[in-house]
Amino acid sequence: MSVKIRLLATSVMILAIFSGSCSDSEDRIKRKAENIHRSVLTLDSHTDTPMMLGRTNYDIGKRNDARNRGGKIDFPRMKEGGLDAVFFAVFVGQGPRDEQGHEKAYQKAVKLFENIENALTQHPDMAEPAATADEVAAIKNKGKAAVLIGIENGYPIGNDLSIIKEFYDRGARYITLAHTRNNDICDSSTDDEEHGGLSDFGKQVVHEMNRLGMMVDISHISDKSFYDVLEITKVPVIASHSNARTVCDNPRNLTDEMLLALRENGGVVQVCILSSYVKDLPENPEKESALKELRERYNYFKDLSEEEMTKVGDKWYEIERKFPGQLATVSDLVDHIDHIVNLIGINHVGIGTDFDGGGGLEDCFDVSEIGNITLELVRRGYSKKDISKIWSENFLRVFRAVQAGADA
Repeated sequence: MSVKIRLLATSVMILAIFSGSCSDSEDRIKRKAENIHRSVLTLDSHTDTPMMLGRTNYDIGKRNDARNRGGKIDFPRMKEGGLDAVFFAVFVGQGPRDEQGHEKAYQKAVKLFENIENALTQHPDMAEPAATADEVAAIKNKGKAAVLIGIENGYPIGNDLSIIKEFYDRGARYITLAHTRNNDICDSSTDDEEHGGLSDFGKQVVHEMNRLGMMVDISHISDKSFYDVLEITKVPVIASHSNARTVCDNPRNLTDEMLLALRENGGVVQVCILSSYVKDLPENPEKESALKELRERYNYFKDLSEEEMTKVGDKWYEIERKFPGQLATVSDLVDHIDHIVNLIGINHVGIGTDFDGGGGLEDCFDVSEIGNITLELVRRGYSKKDISKIWSENFLRVFRAVQAGADA
C-alpha cells in the first residue's frame, strides 16, 4: 500500500471515529436531558390558555394543532412535553376605569374562572386544580396535570379590595398588578407615568394580598411600581413572565438593578418565551401594519363580545400565517437564564412561557416542545439540581413563603 493510500485510509478512519464520537456524545446528552426532564417537577407560571377555553370548537382534553388555531397548550400536549403544572391566567385587557368598565371587567374575569372550572370538571382523569405547592407535587404523583390560577391585570378588582378575597377563594394565587396600560393600582411598564408607581389604593392591594397569602406579580408594571412593591411587601414576589433587560432591551424586562433587588427580596423571575422579550428581531412592517389595522378596526380589543373576540382571534392567526416572521430560539432564551444566574444566582429564576399570550420560539413553539429548554440547559452544563430549581423549586419556594406569611 502506498504512503498516500495509507494516509487517506487513516484520515477516513479518524474522521469516522470522530463523527461517531460526536454523535454518541449528542445522543448521551439528549438521553440525559430527557431523563432529567421527566424526573423533575416542571411548572409554567404563566399561560393565557383560558382565552382558548371559551371557544366552542376547542377541547383542552384533545390534542390540538398549534399552527391551526389550536392554541399552544392542551392536556395531551402537556403530557407529551412533560409539563406537570401550569398557571392559567384570568386575563382581562385594560378598559375604561369607571364603574361600568370595572363591572364589565369583573364579569369577564368571573366567566374565565368558570371556563377553567368547567375544563377541569370535564377532564378529571387528566388534570386537577391545585391551590398549594404541596398539592402540585401530589397531583404530579397521580400522573395528572396540576392547574393553578393567576390573574393578569388587577383591573377587574376596580376599587374594591373585597374582590381580591373573592378571587382568592376561587383559586387565584397571584395577581399581575397591571397589564399594558395603567390601572387604578399602579403604572404599567408600557404606558405614560400617572401615579408615579403604586397608587394609594395599590398599596392597599399589596397589603391585602400579603394578608391572604397571594403572590404579588410584578411583570408588566413600571420600574417605579416595582420598587414601590418591594418597599412595602412583607414576603417575596414573583415576575411571572419577564426576562433580563440587559440581554433584550425591552421595558417588559427587568434591569440588572431590579434583578439584584429581587434577589434581596427573595423573589423569582420566570423567564418568558415571547420572542420580542427574548431577542431584538428584524422588523416586519407588513405584519405590524396588518396588526395595527386589526387593532384599530376592533377598538384595540376593548369591550368586545365573545363573538367579536373569536373573529379577532381568527384574523390574528391569519396574519400570523401570512407574515410568520422570525422567532427567537431556545438558545436565545437560555442566554437570559445564564445572565440571571450569573448575576443573582441559581435560586431566583424559573420559567413562565406566556403560551397562548404570544409566547413561542422557533424550537419551542408549543408545550409539546418544552423539553428543548431542558436539553439546552444540559448542553450548557446545568446539573439536575439546578434544572429542578429552574423548573419549579425556586417558584414553589416563593409560593410557600407567601402562603406561610399570610395572617388571614
